[in-house]
Amino acid sequence: MGAQEHCDVLVIGSGAGGLATAITARKHGLSVIVIEKEPVFGGTTAFSGGVLWIPGNRHGRALNPDDTRAAARAYLRAETGNFHQPEAVEAFLEAGPKMLDWFEAETEVKFIPTLYPDYHPTVPGGVDVGRSVLAAPYDSSALGENLRRLRPPLATITFMGMMFNSSNADIRHFFNATRSPTSFAYVAKRLAAHAAEVARHGRGVQVTSGNALAARLAKTCFDLGIPILTETPALHLLKQGGRVTGAQVGGAQPRSIMAARGVVLACGGYAQDLARRAGIYAHLKAGGAHHSPVPPGNTGDGIRLGEAVGGAFDAEYPQPAAWMPVSLVPGKGVFPHLLDRYKPGMIAVRSDGRRFVNESDSYHDVGAAMAAGEGAAWLICDHRAIRKYGLGHAKPAPMPLWLWTRSGYLKRGRTLAGLARACGIDPAGLQATVAAYNRGAREGRDEQFRRGETSFNRYLADPEHKPNPCVAPVERGPFYAVRLQMGDLGTFDGLRTTVEGAVLDRQGAAIAGLYAVGNDRASIMGGNYPGAGITLGPAMTFGWITGRHLAGRAAAKEDAA
Repeated sequence: MGAQEHCDVLVIGSGAGGLATAITARKHGLSVIVIEKEPVFGGTTAFSGGVLWIPGNRHGRALNPDDTRAAARAYLRAETGNFHQPEAVEAFLEAGPKMLDWFEAETEVKFIPTLYPDYHPTVPGGVDVGRSVLAAPYDSSALGENLRRLRPPLATITFMGMMFNSSNADIRHFFNATRSPTSFAYVAKRLAAHAAEVARHGRGVQVTSGNALAARLAKTCFDLGIPILTETPALHLLKQGGRVTGAQVGGAQPRSIMAARGVVLACGGYAQDLARRAGIYAHLKAGGAHHSPVPPGNTGDGIRLGEAVGGAFDAEYPQPAAWMPVSLVPGKGVFPHLLDRYKPGMIAVRSDGRRFVNESDSYHDVGAAMAAGEGAAWLICDHRAIRKYGLGHAKPAPMPLWLWTRSGYLKRGRTLAGLARACGIDPAGLQATVAAYNRGAREGRDEQFRRGETSFNRYLADPEHKPNPCVAPVERGPFYAVRLQMGDLGTFDGLRTTVEGAVLDRQGAAIAGLYAVGNDRASIMGGNYPGAGITLGPAMTFGWITGRHLAGRAAAKEDAA
């Protein structure tokens, strides 16, 4: 078998679920090794918004003391429908707040409250605030020489490499920099500080969102003596006597790593497994396109490793991934449309020129509506809106628009008909749609989709725009459009597991010594997206549960000690 290395727990993958498992197991006395096939650690977490959906968390209770576990349970029951997993949901609701408190007390990981509503706050059990928390900003220079191995944030959603949280004051200052001396001074200070960081460290070190969470988790691993071995792919799992006992790994030093307690699959799901997703995503089977902004290394390795030793994987959810409308920025990559759709004066249409969705619904809901139709759309606005808010990767004033029109990313027309011809949209259909939309929009109403009538619709809109922060007419030419295509933030289908994370075979029996967390494990959300952070919240909660289980701790109902 060649050279061997030994530990209690081997974690394959370095996102939030895997690192949460590793830290928990190490804190309970086990030796742990984390391996990562890419040259950087952090997984999809480092690209993400860094939000965790944890009903009943202490930060949220301060904002919404009337929220109850019964309400969260009812909400998840309604959201998951036929795919409701009552035992796993109950474990998540019980353990989630304890996990959060434990990490804040025992590790470098810290959180701050957000005002995010649930994505469907009018569904029974939904709330307007209190269930989502955000990783606190972090000075990632604390990683020392390991800073170079922290996955950088997604380039298309930074400004000159600088990060800011979409839900805090930063972005409002950037939108108002040309209209407010206070905002201008704030932005100038941020840019100067960022330039100094790049000069000293080669990158910005004041990180936010998922990059902050990945950095905090990694710093805790290093402080605990947990190695994160990058450029170390798992080639196959090792078994002895029906038990998974370790993995054969490649890289600069191919060897076997033996794990006495268990191997944990945490490879981030199959969002970049082109063959698997081609057989699962309906819009791809229909001949459409798909462009995922998640890391290129999320090629389904954990699922394949699990299947190779008998693990059961089923593509059973009607929506197999967390959909995200994206656009392709020439020379830069994939841009996820996280903010612009909520702003007043933006509408989305198909090639017939007709609207098809409430543009201010969640990215997953808008993506599902896209997938149910042509699998693509156009996001359209007028000159006033694009100069105030930007459109996709095209930035607001004072950035010049020719940077994006010249590349073809941004389409422009002096009239709606001219814009339609530039985009291949039916001109008559677009003109009729905009005329009908504008009749209500001039009074702040969306007569077709009731946009702006929920707290979530309004959350990322423009609170200064009255009477409806999501709705304004599209009427002042020239007009602009960006092509929306299907993308995702990660997959929902995964390996079948027990609540504790043990991978199950086709007969429903646990495979001894093998566990799965994060997107390698089937989501408890049933292919739906109930709120901000429904990937990272369960990933860290079940990682905590799995780590405690590996250490021989009782169920999560114990007090976290």
